[in-house]
Amino acid sequence: MTGALINKPEISIIVPVFNEINFINDFISHLKSTCQTPQEIIIVDGGSTDGTGQLLESLTDISVFQTKTGRANQMNFGAKIAKTSLLYFVHVDSILPQNFDTLILNSYKKKKVAGCFRLKFDKANWLLKLAAAGSKWNHLLCRGGDQSLFVSKNKFDMLNGFDPRYKVCEDIEFIKKLYKNKCFIVLPQTLTTSSRRFYKNGIIYLLFHFGVLHFLHYLGVKPIFLNKYYSQYVI
Repeated sequence: MTGALINKPEISIIVPVFNEINFINDFISHLKSTCQTPQEIIIVDGGSTDGTGQLLESLTDISVFQTKTGRANQMNFGAKIAKTSLLYFVHVDSILPQNFDTLILNSYKKKKVAGCFRLKFDKANWLLKLAAAGSKWNHLLCRGGDQSLFVSKNKFDMLNGFDPRYKVCEDIEFIKKLYKNKCFIVLPQTLTTSSRRFYKNGIIYLLFHFGVLHFLHYLGVKPIFLNKYYSQYVI
């Protein structure tokens, strides 16, 4: 009985995926090996067409669900069915710091109900290093979904979760609400994210357009315009 209580999951790790068949197996293995203790893993597929959904259905030790496309919808669904009081949203192309679950729990137990890790890119030139360096600052303009996000389920529900009107910047929109509540911290450890998208589409090009999107959101531009901008210049 004591062992069962000790090993009871304390974090619900929520991973939205869409067409990630080349990465999902390695990421799930990484999650399990990087946690200090077993945690609840919830994968929410947004209608993948590359076989990701079928691959996930063959897994027996994680919770797999399908919902309509859109990370906000996927993450809200994952949060709704989560069984723990602490949510952790992370992307599939992330490399997490060792024992990340303990790092998050230690912060949470100190009454820090929301936060993220610092960011770096796996293959970075000086521009990407400079872009990632700002993630150490605790300011809304320095935030992004690639840094991951932990938040208490109570706080998440109180702030009504992610706004599904946002097809882009949905994570920043929610984090803005956390900043207004003055409850966000940046942990000193580093999460590594993939830079493949930047090298594929052009580093300066993507940094510029992501910067424009971030600044437009900061100014309060409506989600319909942000979605159109993203569809025209980023996708």
